Amino acid sequence: MSLLETINTTCPYCAEAIELVIDCSEHEQRYIEDCFVCCRPISLEVLLDSSGYPAVQARHEDDV
Repeated sequence: MSLLETINTTCPYCAEAIELVIDCSEHEQRYIEDCFVCCRPISLEVLLDSSGYPAVQARHEDDV
């Protein structure tokens, strides 16, 4: 498992597929990143599973 993993998810605003690069050195992360397509702020929650692979939840910024 690499310290950087690429994850595909969907923007909760425009429903376009987006690609995220996740830093796997942290077990749990929460941050805001703008959609590359519609430029709206996405609230991201990243949790690493037992094997160190990231699971990402993408939500509207107001849904935190």
